[in-house]
Amino acid sequence: MAAATGASISLRSGPPQLHQNLATSSIYGSRLVSLNASGRSSLSFRSTPQSVRLQVSCAAKKETVEKVCGIVKKQLALGDDQELSAESKFSDLGADSLDTVEIVMGLEEAFDISVEEDSAQSITTVQEAADLIEDLIEKKA
Repeated sequence: MAAATGASISLRSGPPQLHQNLATSSIYGSRLVSLNASGRSSLSFRSTPQSVRLQVSCAAKKETVEKVCGIVKKQLALGDDQELSAESKFSDLGADSLDTVEIVMGLEEAFDISVEEDSAQSITTVQEAADLIEDLIEKKA
C-alpha cells in the first residue's frame, strides 16, 4: 500500500511514437474508478486519503463472451429466453460437474483449443471460460 492524497493515471496504446490516449483519470478523495480500453483491458483502483489499491485485469472480447454464452445455452439445453451474461455461473444455471465437462468440450471444439484438466476444473463462469479461451488462442498463435 502507498500513502496518497490524490492519484492520477493515464493509459496509452501502441508504440511510443503513435501513443493513443485510451483513458485519463485523476482521483482525489475516496472513490472507485474503472477504466476500459478496446474491450480487453481493464484497470480499476480505489483511493482513500490513506492508501491506493490498484488492480489490473484482462477481460475477453465481447464476441468471445457471446459465443461462449451460446455454447453454454446449447450444452445445458437452455431456452432462448434464458438471459446469460459474462457473470453467469454454471452452477446457477443448473450445471453439475459433468455438464461443466461437456461445456468445456464444446468450447474446445468450437474454438479449436485444448483445455488442460486443471484449468477446466477452475472454470465456473462465462467470463472465466472466455478469458481462458483467449489466453489459449494467444498462446497457440
